[in-house]
Amino acid sequence: MSERLQPGDVAPEFELPDADGKPVALASLRGKRVILYFYPAAMTPGCTKESVDFQGSLGELEAANVTVVGVSPDKPDKLARFREKEGLSFPLLSDPGTEVLQAYGAYGEKKLYGKVVVGVIRSTFIIDADGRIEKAYYNVKATGHVERLRRDLGL
Repeated sequence: MSERLQPGDVAPEFELPDADGKPVALASLRGKRVILYFYPAAMTPGCTKESVDFQGSLGELEAANVTVVGVSPDKPDKLARFREKEGLSFPLLSDPGTEVLQAYGAYGEKKLYGKVVVGVIRSTFIIDADGRIEKAYYNVKATGHVERLRRDLGL
């Protein structure tokens, strides 16, 4: 299990393919605040709810110079189908080897229906314009999470 990140930590750098297979690097987003959220699987009810909520708030977030990026272990082709089906316009990144998930402490043991399993821990990070963790949220609930982030961002 990876260490959990704390406010003030340097956000781990990464480069992952998006839904179209094009590489996206965290470094390319410098100068903006980034909401980086990790979700277990595209096209599942909770992950769909969370992603659609982000899409619904995207205009307000972008107006506040905040970029949204989602990461899951899904392959790019599944992410492309998810994006099209739900009308998502922000980057969805593929981390099938879970290296980035692990670097952010968003992969490890969790409870699922009363059992301990190893998998993606639904987590979200606000990264400041200089690449530092501003806020770290672990074990978040899909429903209501985006509203909480908007409040915490003062929107």
